[in-house]
Amino acid sequence: MNAALARKAAVPQGPQARPIRLMIVDDSMVARAVLSRMVEVGGGIEIAAVAGTAEDAVEALAHVSVDVILLDLEMPGAGGLARLPEILERARGARVLIVSSLAGEGAAETLQALALGAADTLLKPGTGRFQGRFSEILMGKIRALGQADDPADDAPVAVGPPLCAMGTEPLGLLAIGASTGGIHALGRFFSGLPAAIHAPILVTQHLPVPFMSVFARQLTTAAGRPARIAREGMPLLADEITIAPGDAHLTVEERRGELVVRLTSGRQTSGCLPSVDPMLASLAACRRPGTVAVILSGMGRDGVEGAAALVAAGGSVLVQDEGSSAVWGMPRAVAEAGLAAAILPPERLARRVASRIGQFHADK
Repeated sequence: MNAALARKAAVPQGPQARPIRLMIVDDSMVARAVLSRMVEVGGGIEIAAVAGTAEDAVEALAHVSVDVILLDLEMPGAGGLARLPEILERARGARVLIVSSLAGEGAAETLQALALGAADTLLKPGTGRFQGRFSEILMGKIRALGQADDPADDAPVAVGPPLCAMGTEPLGLLAIGASTGGIHALGRFFSGLPAAIHAPILVTQHLPVPFMSVFARQLTTAAGRPARIAREGMPLLADEITIAPGDAHLTVEERRGELVVRLTSGRQTSGCLPSVDPMLASLAACRRPGTVAVILSGMGRDGVEGAAALVAAGGSVLVQDEGSSAVWGMPRAVAEAGLAAAILPPERLARRVASRIGQFHADK
């Protein structure tokens, strides 16, 4: 199909519910048909356009408004990955969900797409296997991304959540938690951080094990400093990033006066592995002065329990704002619990962190 085609809406769920407007971009006629049928059966989602190439998608976005874009990466022409920045620019805030055979575990293309701004990825099954769990997971992801800004989900907070005072001690340790949309947010955050902050950096990003080595290399480049996958007993070093492995929680403990990694795997309230909560809770237990946590884009509530412990222990927590988040779930949970000292886009969060080392004035 060489042009994007408008499609009729599915019936919304509920008398006043606005359907999620979806665009499907895939060069396979079979894949487009099967994905369309899944969406229409699920209800509450309107297929606003379909396209067979990334170029057609870019052209269509000049004329149609959507909430979520399903994008294949392997297509004729420039392909989905090469056109992703232009698609995001034309999409006017729509979230992009990569649905591709290239979204396999550990695929460098997957993490590159996430770094460029895609919100999430899903591995496309082989021909004839578009059913069962795939359909359930696909619909869940579309609804989560499409309703991220839907005010019907919860009543808006009239005056915004209360903010905590931020500590004034010199920065001693920086911990970052993120999930859906977090890889792009991490890139934005580190772009605004000074080259030297004179403190260790911990990162828990929800990713499976096979992605981790690629993620560590990507983060090393994006952050301009070494990024290592955590190992048991590893010491935390200033200006180096320690990343939670995909199969364990990254926590820390003090041994002979220095902080070292301790990997755990206990079940958490959030259900996540790795989880942000045990990372922050372990930092609270250490009570190191100048500990700052940053919660970036992500679904769910992972991080709110750990943030509460950290704030009670004298640490500070900053969260990404709704407008710049792919999904304002994790940051929102922390903010609405009254635990955040700032609610800002990633670059401005970086400036707040930098203010603790005296290199920038804090945002007002």
